[in-house]
Amino acid sequence: MADADVLVVGVGSVGSMALWRLAGRGVRAVGLERFEPGHDHGSGHGESRMIRSAYSEGPRYVPLVREAFGLWRELEAEAGAELLTVTGGLMIGRAAGALVAGALASARAHGLEHEVLEPAAARRRFPQHRLGPDDVALRDAGAGVLRPERAIRAAAARARALGAEVVTGVRVTAVEPDGAGVTVRAGERSWRARHAVVAAGAWLGGLLPGLGLPLRVERQVMTWFPADEPDRFAPERFPVFIRERPGGHGYGLPSLDGRTVKVAIHHGGRPVDPDRPDRAVTGADVAPVARLVAETLEGLAAAPARTAVCLYTNTPDEAFVVGPAPGLPGVTVLSCCSGHGFKFAPVLGDVAADLALAGATRRPLDGFSPGRFAAGRQGPAPG
Repeated sequence: MADADVLVVGVGSVGSMALWRLAGRGVRAVGLERFEPGHDHGSGHGESRMIRSAYSEGPRYVPLVREAFGLWRELEAEAGAELLTVTGGLMIGRAAGALVAGALASARAHGLEHEVLEPAAARRRFPQHRLGPDDVALRDAGAGVLRPERAIRAAAARARALGAEVVTGVRVTAVEPDGAGVTVRAGERSWRARHAVVAAGAWLGGLLPGLGLPLRVERQVMTWFPADEPDRFAPERFPVFIRERPGGHGYGLPSLDGRTVKVAIHHGGRPVDPDRPDRAVTGADVAPVARLVAETLEGLAAAPARTAVCLYTNTPDEAFVVGPAPGLPGVTVLSCCSGHGFKFAPVLGDVAADLALAGATRRPLDGFSPGRFAAGRQGPAPG
């Protein structure tokens, strides 16, 4: 007998959302999680994540992120929890640089509310930032902050309330389709279902080695700097931002605790085994972000008050991996890769529900196929 119609492997950033969307459709679903929803061992933690509409990675992402906004609000309403705060966002850099030019192209292609501020205007509006003479700031009105741990726990709780089962403390070791269904081996027992959604995050490559996905797991350090005047960095006064920098963009989010501001570097971390990521943060880890703060922001302390380590699971083209697993019938792969995917989690969870139940989705998934890396071929990334 089947244990479920659909098994979800990993109840994290996207797995929790897939379980919620499946349960909401009345599907008999079971989520298998090695830790607890909202844990700090992978990628779905750090108190805040960014959501933005004027997407510099390409206009093709914009319809997905706009739909994600609605689903975040739907989850908020169901869970009775604040998950998304709209603050606006700033993309700061050269007008011709990939960050600003890409965001501007997305904003224009989709008619998004935005404005481009020259250095003097940006300083008047947002004096916390220092801009060079060649910099501009593109303001994206549809940007803000998500609470990742709270969101994952909310989705898992809603899935349970809608009839799904969440089994924690079990490590999945194998996903085995046989034409009539899928067997998932976890802990000391096996689970059987018609379909499996594998959302294992940093552990995806090791769990499904036969796919040959060229995933690179990167250790990232997040830092929180004390603010001299925390009110200046409150969500209503300090938009989320990305700053174009050589060797990896910097980014930051407003103060959520009334004391500190989160600032970090996007990419540039070293590759690690997700089971041994080295959570001890050193001065060398902090130095690049401390330099970013000193050179581009005003009103923050020189050293962080606290730090945390998270993981990026990266693809060579920095696009997601979403779709049927080649050679594994009845298995959907779900990974919002490369450090920019959390904002899409609820819509990708709904996509996974579509694929598990109907084998297709109305959403455009061009460039996300798990098969695009087969035989060394790399398909085009969206945008």
